[in-house]
Amino acid sequence: MAQAAMAPKVQHVFLFLILTQAAHSVEECVTKLYDVLAPARFVAGLISDDLARGFLIANTIIVAFGMWTWAFPVRRGWRPAGGLVWFWTILELINGVNHLALAAWRRGYFPGALTAPLLLLFAGWLVLLRRHGAARPAVL
Repeated sequence: MAQAAMAPKVQHVFLFLILTQAAHSVEECVTKLYDVLAPARFVAGLISDDLARGFLIANTIIVAFGMWTWAFPVRRGWRPAGGLVWFWTILELINGVNHLALAAWRRGYFPGALTAPLLLLFAGWLVLLRRHGAARPAVL
């Protein structure tokens, strides 16, 4: 199942992306995204009748999965690591763009908009690293 580990820079940027998602999740919980966005309300309601609790649980699962992805597949060089990094990269690009688009549409703050630029920064950095061959360390 193992292959060569990803380049340390990719591993570090991916960790920063997941830590940014953790901060983004905190922002969304504190600003009650589930009160203003129907899909967030729906997911929270699937988990608990208490929307705040359901949303917190959903976000905890997302961040835990991200940390697991970094700690095991990415750091240990598992075969699915590359695909998982692309999955997270695309997910966070979409997430960041959507929050900023909703803020622009509202012409003001939208829950999650403060940390969205950091999601775009780290996800964009991963795109550049992965497209320019930094996915794996150079073989000497």
